[in-house]
Amino acid sequence: MEAFYVTLRIALVFYVITPGSLSCPTGCSCTDDNLGRSLLCMETSMGNIPEDIPHDLRKVRIENCHLTELPQGSFSQVNALEFLWLNFNEITLMNIKSLEGLANLTELRLQGNKLTSVPWTAFQDTPKLKILDLKHNRLDVLPEHALRNLPVLTYLDLSVNQLSVISKDVFINWPLYQAAERAWEKEGLVSNVVIALHDNPWLCDCRLKGFVEFIRTISTPIILMNSYLKCSGPASKADKFFHEIQLKTCMKPVASAPETNITLPLGANASLTCLVKARPGPTIQWMYSLKIKRGFSVTENHIDAETVASQLVIPSLHLADRGLYTCMANNFIGNSSVSIMVDIPSFNSSAPLPPPVRMLSSGDNAFIEMRIAKQTVYGITLEWYVATDNPSETWFTIHFGKYDSPKKETIYIGPGINSYSVSDLLPVTKYEVCVTLKNHPPREGQCIVFMTGSDISELEQRERLIHIIVIVCAMVLAVPAGMYACTTEARFNCLERGVDLWRRRRRHGGNLQGAERQGTFDSLQANSEEGLCKDSEEKPGKERGKAEARPKGGSAAHLY
Repeated sequence: MEAFYVTLRIALVFYVITPGSLSCPTGCSCTDDNLGRSLLCMETSMGNIPEDIPHDLRKVRIENCHLTELPQGSFSQVNALEFLWLNFNEITLMNIKSLEGLANLTELRLQGNKLTSVPWTAFQDTPKLKILDLKHNRLDVLPEHALRNLPVLTYLDLSVNQLSVISKDVFINWPLYQAAERAWEKEGLVSNVVIALHDNPWLCDCRLKGFVEFIRTISTPIILMNSYLKCSGPASKADKFFHEIQLKTCMKPVASAPETNITLPLGANASLTCLVKARPGPTIQWMYSLKIKRGFSVTENHIDAETVASQLVIPSLHLADRGLYTCMANNFIGNSSVSIMVDIPSFNSSAPLPPPVRMLSSGDNAFIEMRIAKQTVYGITLEWYVATDNPSETWFTIHFGKYDSPKKETIYIGPGINSYSVSDLLPVTKYEVCVTLKNHPPREGQCIVFMTGSDISELEQRERLIHIIVIVCAMVLAVPAGMYACTTEARFNCLERGVDLWRRRRRHGGNLQGAERQGTFDSLQANSEEGLCKDSEEKPGKERGKAEARPKGGSAAHLY
């Protein structure tokens, strides 16, 4: 009996000293075979590498266990590990030190994971690695020095990934390839190296030229598992095998234009053409000096495999379309550009330039009505209505800028559009926005002056979005009468006087104060801030000062 207790004590001491040699992670099995001790974990939702892996393992196989990453030192305590299979997991990230401590590793299989890249310098810790299986992943890049730290590799599987372009230097710089080539020349017999590269979306343009030529000339000791590599693009080479195509050297774009100076009359349609020759195909952009908010049409056509024609169409030339247009082309090698000058001659330097489309003169029977249709924290949306004989041919100009700025931004609006949004406004700033017929200066009644607020916390508490605190009620009169506004603190007599003025104008047939036509009144739409024109007596003792709104070219409407 005493001998039994002695044996038991020895066994317990041995277990305490070497806990990792006997334990096995939950849900896994540990076995011994001719390769040594092995760990097998299959279809277990562990999610992470177990921390209690025995230290004396020679083979680890963890498959379908939903692993998502290989962190640093994942198996650093298993120094004797030679075979590591982590197939069919969901590994997307591999730490650069994930193979730390695995100096004896000879086989690494990561088939069927979700790797988009591999830290190739991680293989500095696995100098004896001979088999690397990465098939059925999402690798899209293979750096030129990817294989530098794999000097004894005999099997590399990169099939069924997303590789489209790689350099032949990946293999030329491979120490094993260089050593094998020298040994083959001297002795005529060395160990073969098997490489699998099939079922990748190879893009067969000039960038793949060196690699395609390398594949054609590849020979022992390098053996391709499937030598029939196929192109996925471009369209002219899709589904063709490498041995069926001829690729040219890459070249940077060369841009040219059939015409570099174009002179056209106002209202004409202009077509600017740019020809670009490049390998691989270039990215083409058109630039022009003025920021014109109009929709220009750009089309591209392939003249041949290397030449692209880009055409910019400018409909109904305006004076603002005059200037220098630049066609810019670039690819990964370089860039090139060509400029085209567009000129619009005037008939007489002393006479006003003719409009690009039919414009209405001051004597035309035009009626303009506009309003602020929407107000937000960041800006306003302006709407207008114009009664003309030819609405389908009527263009407009939006003049927008700070009230005291002599130069306003001009935006040209085509027929059929009757709204425009102004955004990104600065706080506590007075602005002016005008709507005029195309190329006409602003007149009375065609402008709105407003000021943005400085504190929107009160409005936010009331769950409002309105940020404009000066223009609240708008009275829109027929051209050329002015537009008036009242502040949030203005008394109701502001609104009453506006209504009274409108009624008197109606009674006098639109002749009050020299006005030419009958006017209309239109307040803000119903979804605007309700109750903004309220009696200031609701907040006694709290005064925000006086505000003023002036119609363009008219007298001021003072607000109390």
